[in-house]
Amino acid sequence: MNIRNMLLKLHWLLSAQFGIDFRKMLLSLRGIPRYLRDLFCFRSNYSGRLALLPCLNDWYEEGGTTKSEYFWQDLLVARLIFDAKPEKHADIGSRVDGFVAHVASFREIEVFDIRPITSKIPGVVFKQVDLIKPIGEIAGKGCYDSLSCLHALEHFGLGRYGDPIDVKGFERGFINMTGLLKKNGVFYLSVPIGVDRVEFNANRVFNPRVIIDLAVKNSLRLSALMVIRQGGKVETIVPDEMQLFDLASQHYALGIFTFVKYAEV
Repeated sequence: MNIRNMLLKLHWLLSAQFGIDFRKMLLSLRGIPRYLRDLFCFRSNYSGRLALLPCLNDWYEEGGTTKSEYFWQDLLVARLIFDAKPEKHADIGSRVDGFVAHVASFREIEVFDIRPITSKIPGVVFKQVDLIKPIGEIAGKGCYDSLSCLHALEHFGLGRYGDPIDVKGFERGFINMTGLLKKNGVFYLSVPIGVDRVEFNANRVFNPRVIIDLAVKNSLRLSALMVIRQGGKVETIVPDEMQLFDLASQHYALGIFTFVKYAEV
């Protein structure tokens, strides 16, 4: 792992797990002189009640987060579903405040997640389930002509979200999800890809060939592959052996696989 990736991982650990964000702290310190200048300027022309609630780093941010892989995957896959107009779509574990909300804005979506969702959301039918368990406990076999699982399969079996520890959890989950699909159904799957490894207990990173081979064993064929690299760069990949080898040798990217089920299993 190079120094840049080590620093990125350290920043993620400190900010996401311990609430210590040195980048935001430095930006806030940088913003203090500007805040004081603006405050004195405003007070010189204002006579009403005034409370202080400093926001010190928004000057240095863009108008929204558009370089995140989550932003791009949620938008791109939601557009694919809008264009495809499936009869019945289900989602497993994707972000409710991102992808699921996008899809629910134009159609009904059924959502399965091991975590509870207590809010009643228009257009969302929610069921709390563990997708590692046998499909009979989830829903009827072959119910859906469209299925999505975005940035979720890599967590199966690692215990991060309350699921049981299971080294083969991602395989069991994949098989169960495949069982939900009708023949000719479409499966949109995104997972981290790169040098195959487990980063316990955060996630797995998959050699893309592992995902493709698992799909073939479950009667799915790959119809498209998009890759989102750092900084939000989106590429459509022709998945030949050279491209797959290159993807498997890099440290990290996000792969969005589109599979079509060609037979009942």
